[in-house]
Parts: sequence; structure tokens; C-alpha cells
Amino acid sequence: MELEFDVEDLLKKNNIESDRIEFKKGWNPDDIYRSICAYANDFDNLGGGYIVVGVEEKDGVAVRPVHGIPQNMVDKIQKEMLNYNHKIQPLYFAKPIPEVVDGNNIMVIWVPTGVMRPYKTVEHVTSDKDKNYKYMIRYGTSSIAANLEQERELLSMCAREPFDVQGNEQATIDDISPILLEDHLKKTGSKLAKQVSKLGVREILDQMELLVGPPEHERIKNVALMMFCDHADKFFPYMQVEIVRFPNGSIKDPKNFIEVPPIKGTVPQIISRTMEKLQDMVIEEYVQKVPDRMEANRFMSYPYEVLEEAVVNAFYHRDYMCYEPVQIEIEPDCIKITGFPGIDRSISLDTIEKGERFKSKMYRNRRLGEFLKELDLTEGRSTGIPTIQEGLQRNGSPRATFETDEDRRVLWVTIPIQPDYFESLDSLDSLDSSDTNQNDISSKQDINDKEIQLLELLEQEPTITLVKAAEKLGWKETLVKYYVASLKKKKMLSRNGTSHNGVWVVSKD
Repeated sequence: MELEFDVEDLLKKNNIESDRIEFKKGWNPDDIYRSICAYANDFDNLGGGYIVVGVEEKDGVAVRPVHGIPQNMVDKIQKEMLNYNHKIQPLYFAKPIPEVVDGNNIMVIWVPTGVMRPYKTVEHVTSDKDKNYKYMIRYGTSSIAANLEQERELLSMCAREPFDVQGNEQATIDDISPILLEDHLKKTGSKLAKQVSKLGVREILDQMELLVGPPEHERIKNVALMMFCDHADKFFPYMQVEIVRFPNGSIKDPKNFIEVPPIKGTVPQIISRTMEKLQDMVIEEYVQKVPDRMEANRFMSYPYEVLEEAVVNAFYHRDYMCYEPVQIEIEPDCIKITGFPGIDRSISLDTIEKGERFKSKMYRNRRLGEFLKELDLTEGRSTGIPTIQEGLQRNGSPRATFETDEDRRVLWVTIPIQPDYFESLDSLDSLDSSDTNQNDISSKQDINDKEIQLLELLEQEPTITLVKAAEKLGWKETLVKYYVASLKKKKMLSRNGTSHNGVWVVSKD
């Protein structure tokens, strides 16, 4: 069996929370099995954990080169685990994975969230006399016995199996793309990538814990289809993003809009394609010169990482049986992202209105979140909202707002545009209609290639709007506005009539 990612990510704690990793210098079954039980219970819904045997820890950091374990211990640990697994109720099998690091043997014990949780174990698995079973949970970086209140909460939260780890009755192995599967494993640095063609898709899915049920009724987990199926919308209707742009605002001019074709694919593909589209449509750098200072202020209309976090969250927390797409509306002064369902009822309306950290133990798609973390698309641990707000603050943008309905069926996220950037658009508009000074007039010889392209288009289609012109030229709308203003100053372009009913007039002089 191989890890789904590079072992160095564990040792350096890259993309994996530190309290999901335990370093153990040696093999101590009593201590280790308490942690196995706790990780399997996954009280904080983080996706289980990893215990690395043969690695010493100092101040939370792996000591390099690693201490290692003798070669004979590799087989000994695996054999003993087969026996100690029976000391967990119900029966649970952690995944021992031998690795070689710094020329030394280590053992990585992968403990995914158990599908039969909650689990309990004894304090001393090495003792046949210990019959005192207790539920174990993670508390920070320690594994402890749950108190009565924590035990009740654990039993309650484990009563419902997350949708993403449920088996799909309709899917077959043929629905999984070996290309997508191998590509993902390559991106995460897993040695399994080289085994896809050799072992086959089914064996790789089995090693990744993406199959469920007995051999005679084996099913593929939903998360595998979300990640590696070329036609995922066949199983999850409306797993897509729909983008609509209202150039003059949805309230002021609701009939004037531009629709982008629905964006479909796997979850990572949809996120990537959505960000490419948003980057092309709305993300633009603005440079603001400051008097008496060499350095200019630089900021973005919308920070890329903020929009990405909002889009990722919409898929991380999505209800995949909901027949509604993720909707993105682009207004002149903001972007609104609508996701389904709303925020968990455990989060108060007051906390939602403040737009602060939303912490819930009821994650809908825990394993999907783990995959997105491996791809460095999300940090997990309820950090999405702080990431958005901090990114906006660094950019000089107002805070994002979060709203949900009374029944918590929908979530609206509104991300405002950077104010100085928005004002710069207004100044371009005013430049369109301002009187020009005769001294500013330039000759035709001063126009550049882009201005020539724009003049040719406006001459061919004198009634075209700036939005449509930008679409035809493949430019940003702000760039079209800039060159329109420039051409007006050069007396090479004018407009007869209003912005809605007028026509462009290209100078022939």
C-alpha cells in the first residue's frame, strides 16, 4: 500500500493540520492505539490522521535525519497490528504503510475516519486483562477519553454518515477515469501514480479507501466520482457553476445581462475553470500613483485568493443531491456567490452577520475536503471565512457579507469590489463625456494597434455596446472603456445619442 501523497508532506506538515499528525520515536502499541481510536472517531471532522513511527519530534517538528526503526520491526508492527485491531470496537483496521526516509525505515499508520464510528478501545491493548473500553477523541495534539458530554456529542454526530463517503449504487469502475486518477496522484506526489496502469483502477481505489461494501456488492464512494469521473453530473445533477454578468446592475437594468455557458467537470476542474473565467472577466490590477512618492499603490479589483476560497467553499460544503448549481452574479460593484444549502443551524445568525469564523462539527463532505487540501485548494479547520476577510483587508477592500435564509437552505456570499478601483472606472466614464482640450488632440498617426481594432469594430457595428465590444475583441470591459476615452480625446471617435440608444461615429479626417 502507498500513501496518496509524498511522505515529505507529512514530515514537514504541508497541507495537513499538525494535530492530524503524531510522531513516535518507537513502537508503543498502548499509546498508539489510543490515538488510532481517536483519529478513527474524528471528533472534529478533519479526515482522520497519521501516526509516524520512527520519527522523533522536537517542538512539534520532525527531527531530521529521522531516527528510523529496524527492518525487522517493519514486519513485527504489521503483524502485531492485526491482533491489536481486535481491541477496537467495532473492529477497525488502520493502514500501516512502510516508507524509507533519510535512508531509514519508518512506518506511517494512516487512520482514515471510520465508517462504523464511534469506536472505543482499552487503555492497554497489550494487556489481556484490560476490559475497560472507552471512547477516545483528539483534543488538540493529544488523544483522551471522552467525557460524558463529549461522548453524547460523538454518538450524535456519528449517527449520520456524510454523503461523500457513501457508496453509489449506480456507478461502476468504468465510470472512473484512470487519467484523472493518475493525474491527481501525480499532483499530490503519491507513489500510487506509477501503479495505476499496473494494478488497475479498482485496486488503486481500494488502497485509497474509496470502495465500500462486501466484494459481492462493492460500491464506489461518491467522493471518487466527484474527483475522478468525466461525467460527474450524471450522478450529481447540476454539479456546475453558472455565471451571469449585469453590466449596469441587476436592479437598475435586469434585462441587460451576459450569461457564461455552465461550467461542468470534476470538482477540481470546475473550480479551476471557474477561476480562469473570473480572472478573465473581473480580476484586474490597478496601479495608483502617489504624489511625492516613487512607489505606487497596487491592488486588485478582486483578490484572486479571496474568490478562489469562496468558490472552493461552495463545493466543499455543497449538498450534492440539490438540483441547484453554484450561481455567481457579477454586479458593477460586487460579486455574489450563491451556494446550497445554507449555513449549519449550529452557527448563530449573529455570527453569520458578523462574517467571522463559522465552526461546525457537521461537515457534509469531509473526505472531499481532504482531497481539496491535498491539492492546496483549502486549509480546512473552518478557516475559509477568515481567509476571505483577511485577503480583502490586505487589498483595501470592504469585508465580505454572508447571509442565509430562515430555513438554512441557501447561502449568499457578497464580495465587494476594491473602492479605489471602482472609482477609477467612474473617472473613465466621466472622461468619456468630458470636454476635450484642443491641446490634447493628437493625429491619426498616434493611435496604436488596439485603438485601430476598436475603431474598425465600432465602424462596422455602430450600435454595439461596450460590453459586447469587449466580448468580441476578447478584452476586459475596462480596457475598452480606456481606449474609447483615449480615442475621444484624439477626436477620432464620438457618440450621437444616449448610451443605450446612440451610435458610434468614427472620424474620417
